[in-house]
Amino acid sequence: MRELTYYVAVSLDGRIAGPDGDFSAFPVEGDHIEMILRDYRDTVPKVGLDAMGLTADGLRFDTTLMGWSTYAAGLAATDDPYPHTRQYVFSRTRTAADVPAGITVTAEDPVAVVRRLKAEPGTGIWLCGGGKLAAALAGEIDRLVLKVNPVVLGAGVPLFDGGGYDPAAFTLTASTPYRSGVVVDEYARQG
Repeated sequence: MRELTYYVAVSLDGRIAGPDGDFSAFPVEGDHIEMILRDYRDTVPKVGLDAMGLTADGLRFDTTLMGWSTYAAGLAATDDPYPHTRQYVFSRTRTAADVPAGITVTAEDPVAVVRRLKAEPGTGIWLCGGGKLAAALAGEIDRLVLKVNPVVLGAGVPLFDGGGYDPAAFTLTASTPYRSGVVVDEYARQG
């Protein structure tokens, strides 16, 4: 069965973006970028890959999930951020008319969508964000890969935004510090 991985940049105070969705406080240069390009190339938007003369390798993820706010955050650069994956955008107000062909906009229950996707053949499923979608899918997340950035935002979008009190245990499987100050922590769900 395929795994759902929440791979995301996060601040020291648990925010994945500022109050308006801005994530420019997170460093985009440094030695942690080598790891991203080597191990998580599928998570780099196509415009970024093109600028570096790279292509997605399809080794880790073939499906990307995001909420509308996460999708909209990249619209200034592109309306088709990850064409090398199957893209699902969750929204109760937007429709297929708001995105290019090849991107699925759905108001369906995210848990039902993920359970269906997990049963299909393929590589991993990447939960790109945001915090509300992560909270809705918390019980389905198999792995957390947190790029902990050396910055405190003070306010903004939490890693898990909403949902109720429902503790879930994860085991730390790797923790890699980089000279940039970023620490990548990897966790697997217990049980």
